[in-house]
Amino acid sequence: MATTTRTDAPEALAWRTDNCTVIRAVEIFGDRWSFVLLREVFLGVRRFADIQDHTGIPRQVLSTRLDRLVDQGLLRRVPYQEPGQRVRDEYRLTEAGFDLYPVLVAMADWGNRYVADKAGPPIELVHQGCDHEVHVALRCDAGHDLEGPRDVVVRRGPGARRRTG
Repeated sequence: MATTTRTDAPEALAWRTDNCTVIRAVEIFGDRWSFVLLREVFLGVRRFADIQDHTGIPRQVLSTRLDRLVDQGLLRRVPYQEPGQRVRDEYRLTEAGFDLYPVLVAMADWGNRYVADKAGPPIELVHQGCDHEVHVALRCDAGHDLEGPRDVVVRRGPGARRRTG
């Protein structure tokens, strides 16, 4: 890997990206259907036929994506059986899957702001306790609410590796 010698180059160019956790996360759910599936399960739509009917995802694509989300530890299979039918699976969120909820809220916020129909967004996420809309907020570990992304700086973590020429 070549490194830049520009004096005005961003400091990030000095560090490798082959172990980037953003890239690794996108590899797990970086296609359209994976987030759609997570949205469905968050909404309580957990059975294969219901998911397929609600989303229109082709059967083979749905099967492949569900398998991948289970293999990656975001969903788990829970068997169920309707009277007179064979045993089937429904899909439930794991702890890792539940931890993606703020990501979905952020995506919904962005979508509601920039790509909703003129009539407005199709759903609103509201606090069950007070009925006000829910949004994602940036907050540091000390409990400070941040105004926005300009209040955040990048600090190299223990896994950072310097690029070499």
